[in-house]
Amino acid sequence: MKQLLCVIAVLVLQQKEQDKSKPDVANEKYGPHERNVLDLWKAKSDKPTPLVIFIHGGGFRAGSKDQVSGQLIKGCLDAGISIASISYRLTDVAPYPAPMLDGARAVQHLRSKAKEFNIDPKRIACTGGSAGAGISLWLAFHDDLADAKSDDPVLRESTRITCALGTQAQCSYDPRWIKKNIGGKAHEHPALQLLFRVKLDELESDKAAKLYEDSSPINHLTKDDPPVMVTHSGKDEPSDKAGGGIHSQKFGEILKAEMEKIGLTCEHFAGKGGGLDDQMKFFVKHLKPKE
Repeated sequence: MKQLLCVIAVLVLQQKEQDKSKPDVANEKYGPHERNVLDLWKAKSDKPTPLVIFIHGGGFRAGSKDQVSGQLIKGCLDAGISIASISYRLTDVAPYPAPMLDGARAVQHLRSKAKEFNIDPKRIACTGGSAGAGISLWLAFHDDLADAKSDDPVLRESTRITCALGTQAQCSYDPRWIKKNIGGKAHEHPALQLLFRVKLDELESDKAAKLYEDSSPINHLTKDDPPVMVTHSGKDEPSDKAGGGIHSQKFGEILKAEMEKIGLTCEHFAGKGGGLDDQMKFFVKHLKPKE
């Protein structure tokens, strides 16, 4: 029976891969590390198109650009939106802030090649699940990382984006915040320790606190931030299991409340809705307004 299930799983994976169209640009280098690569599918258009950047999940410990779904690619292309999918450094080689900075560098790289790729640099969104959702939200809320004085022309580009969409999103990676607001043992998820790579005797240190706080998207909220959409399955509740509840819908509920306090838009789906149709409506609304 186990062998049969394995065969079925392989066949399903192969079918999903077959459902994906080949990228117009494959394994484009956007940074110096071997995982700083992306694929790009260009929407057919005589005019510059909006762009969605997919950032994979995997607890910052696993995953790659290949995780982008064929359905998302097709949905974007059918809507006249180009789509890129990136890989980034994982915590086995580079802890925080490396994954977030790689996401920022990918935005800057694609923006720097806007003319070549027929992309509108003023209409760029980021999306992803779990860790990828966190990176997307971090980019949406963080101050612009552009360095006008950099010798690297890519780093002179803006990192600001038009909107962000996260599935199974965490709005904070601060274990103290998670313990207080989510409950159970969600704050003990092993991915968090690897993300910050702090020693046991440093967990309560000022050094660790600065990392916790800076990594958390919700801490960077300001009134000029873009609209976001976050979705949760509604099935992951806090428990006595280490890490249980790390995808709790409470993350979305709290983020929505905090954003609305300062007049920002946050669409939140928990349990129902938030599928591909809703996601494409969100992208079209904010990337292709009144066309």
